[in-house]
Amino acid sequence: MDVQSALQANWDFRVEHKGIRIFSSKVKNSDVLGFKGETEFPVTFRKLISLFYDTANYHRWVHQLAGMDVLEKNNCIEYVVRQVINAPWPLQKREMIVRTGLAQAGDHAVAVTMTGEPDYLPPNPQYHRVRHCRGLWIFSPTDSGSVHITFVMHVNPGSDVPSPVSNTAMFEVPFYSLQNMRNLLVSNAYNPPYPEEIEEHLCII
Repeated sequence: MDVQSALQANWDFRVEHKGIRIFSSKVKNSDVLGFKGETEFPVTFRKLISLFYDTANYHRWVHQLAGMDVLEKNNCIEYVVRQVINAPWPLQKREMIVRTGLAQAGDHAVAVTMTGEPDYLPPNPQYHRVRHCRGLWIFSPTDSGSVHITFVMHVNPGSDVPSPVSNTAMFEVPFYSLQNMRNLLVSNAYNPPYPEEIEEHLCII
């Protein structure tokens, strides 16, 4: 999922709440909708980048995250993570293995790319392995000193979850994740270390 195709998709506005706008889009060959969340945070660009490298605290903002491990870290701009996501009873928890990358996305903007790698590890019968997961975060500084956030994702949680249920639940993911992220970032008590080494690869303002 590249930046231009994500932004130029036919997004239908669904709802706005607490400054967070949620959109949906049909995805070819899937009954599960893609979603997009947009908002702005009054934080520095570097603090936002630092939050994404603070994997130990993802549970504080990723919606329904039950567990997370970093499986591979080749360099400072690409790594593989395993996430376990809560699911309502009687469904098994979802297990997602995602390769995450960091890339320039136009003038001063940065994109975090997410691509599922479901066969990275052998199946674990305790969880339902998600077979399809693609996503993208785009961070763009604004003239007012805030950061504009765009969060795009398409996840098929599995055939055991009816698509209407998936589509309803998918709207919760961008809203609660963005709301939790904002609450964490604006807290003066939260000061994750900034990964200076990424500036060897990207221009961060």
